[in-house]
Amino acid sequence: MALTTHELNRPDTAARASQGADEFAEGDLLGEKLILNMGPSHPATHGVLRLVLELDGELITKAAPDIGYLHRGDEKIAENMQYNQFVPYTDRLDYLAPLANNVAYALAVEKLMGWELPPRGKAIRVICCEMARISSHLLGLGAFALDLGAMTVFLYTFTQREKLYDLFELLTGARFTTSYTRIGGQTRDLPESFLPRLRDFLKKFTPSLNETDNLLTRNRIFMDRTRDIGVISRAAAIDFGLTGPNLRGSGVDHDLRKKHPYLDYQNYEFDIPIGSAGDCYDRYLVRLEEMRQSVRILEQAIEKLPDGPINVSDPKNFPPPKRTVLTKMEELIHHFLIHTEGIDAPPGEVYFGAENPKGELGFYINSRGGGTPHRLKIRAPSFCNLSILSSILPGYMMSDVVAILGSLDFVMGECDR
Repeated sequence: MALTTHELNRPDTAARASQGADEFAEGDLLGEKLILNMGPSHPATHGVLRLVLELDGELITKAAPDIGYLHRGDEKIAENMQYNQFVPYTDRLDYLAPLANNVAYALAVEKLMGWELPPRGKAIRVICCEMARISSHLLGLGAFALDLGAMTVFLYTFTQREKLYDLFELLTGARFTTSYTRIGGQTRDLPESFLPRLRDFLKKFTPSLNETDNLLTRNRIFMDRTRDIGVISRAAAIDFGLTGPNLRGSGVDHDLRKKHPYLDYQNYEFDIPIGSAGDCYDRYLVRLEEMRQSVRILEQAIEKLPDGPINVSDPKNFPPPKRTVLTKMEELIHHFLIHTEGIDAPPGEVYFGAENPKGELGFYINSRGGGTPHRLKIRAPSFCNLSILSSILPGYMMSDVVAILGSLDFVMGECDR
């Protein structure tokens, strides 16, 4: 289908006051500057982000993000274990969307292997990714509203998120760190009761989302705290490598599900919401509309879900079904080899990027053959999105920092890796 975009329903505003740091000349400063540490232990920094702020009164004149407090060496860990063994570690990247992380990593390794999933396997992964997108945006939107004083919205979004976690538990056996995806497929097919419960959730979710919309979108306090705050121009968003809602909020029509379709996303009808001003308010509107578009995709996936296998057919590299492992010698041998030596990946290098809730989550793999990667590099969207802070924070007030951080919706698990 043709690329479509969705213009956001943004209320008219007066001419935007440019508040860039370049407009604050040295002679305009009011007095002695103060260096202030915000984080890494601060609820509004959403984890362990540390901001070193230079202030002139309440005015920010310089800002430097300091990261690395959650560094775990995930990339080096991946180089010392089999491909499938690294799947649980991807849960801990963007730990608000573990199902989507699993899929992005698996697709990268499958690209190296030259595998393509059967249609049912792709559809199940689409369901996983869009559920993860809604779950992540619910937390991001709720926490953003809570940071600005709107506690009711936080309760609304977390109520719906708990219902999604019930579905995650039904599908994977876990609520938080799911590890559902495997290289070449999934651990199991959808449970019999899963689709009816997902339909029921989607039916009730849209009215709840509309309630959230009504509570925030025209709320005078919320609008005053977010409109014309944290403005990121289209050019700056591209220059700093922003992706996901933060990029689209600045008016850049880019979504990997449309630009470089994977998992047969080209067969689903959905729109790409884009902003116009590039401020905190636009980034909020983009995420709000993205949840509605995810509902559209999920409804289509349920309606068109094909029958058939969910995993690739490669008996030498994909474990055989458990029932045959327990009854046949050949399958038992294959099972033993795959789980002790790993899949036999060919030499080469690949990169695959997926449209995660936070932006483009990419995996670069350099293989010399065998069951473990020679080198693995993670392109973490939150890391790139946070790089713009030193550029956009100067010129705003100290109270605006909370709104700007909340609108960027980052997670330090994948930023630090």
